[in-house]
Amino acid sequence: MPPAPPVDPRLVTRALDVASRLASDATEVITATSGRDRWAGAAPPGSTSKANPFDWVTDTDRTLERHSRRILAAEFPGIPVVGEEYGADDGAADAEYRWVVDPVDGTANYVAGFPWCAYSLALVDPHGPVVGVVADPARGRLYAAARGHGARADGVTLRVPPRTSPSGGLLCLEPATAGLLRRAGAAHAGVRVLGSAALAITQVALGHAVATVLDSYHEWDVAGALGLALEAGAVVVGRDGRPDPLPAGGLLVAAPGVAQRVHGWWAAG
Repeated sequence: MPPAPPVDPRLVTRALDVASRLASDATEVITATSGRDRWAGAAPPGSTSKANPFDWVTDTDRTLERHSRRILAAEFPGIPVVGEEYGADDGAADAEYRWVVDPVDGTANYVAGFPWCAYSLALVDPHGPVVGVVADPARGRLYAAARGHGARADGVTLRVPPRTSPSGGLLCLEPATAGLLRRAGAAHAGVRVLGSAALAITQVALGHAVATVLDSYHEWDVAGALGLALEAGAVVVGRDGRPDPLPAGGLLVAAPGVAQRVHGWWAAG
């Protein structure tokens, strides 16, 4: 995959600053409200389901996305926003840059009070993420990356540790298909299903997981975390096995030394 062209450093600096502030705002809101109104399996007030009873949208999703859109419109007029709850601004598909936001990635976990959800925001151009931030409210962590400037966890540089085999490591799968479970087990690799695509990818950037496989997703689920993973040195490939910073139709994020083997497991069905 050829290197992406450089971006105006002034834009990168401003985008990283604003995105980090929005992620901090989201951390405060999510921490204060996660699982707040659980009782007898009922949903929090203001919550509804979308495609199915497990596909939640809450007042927090809507409030955080509206807040993000207001700030981004004020700070970056002319750059459209694509978000999970309110869709794409006019012209987003053809714009030089676009913001991509998921206010609560892992909303079902958030509703249940299960501590695996995230806020994700990325500035994207035709070559992939330019800036990406992911907030992990339950652990009080903020992850941020900018193209050509590396990835950091609360200011500490991230680098994917070298691996030559997935054996003994963890794979994050969304979902955990029978074939991948069987092949990972045979190789003595563990499997985790976190319920948050952004956090699953982030685990590779952190070195906690050797690979993450997503069979399907939306751009807002993954854009921020892919920025982290790429800058931390992970390999990102599509279903065809070709490097792609923002692949469609499924993706694999992995430590370089294990990407080919895990992709073989995935491609085998």
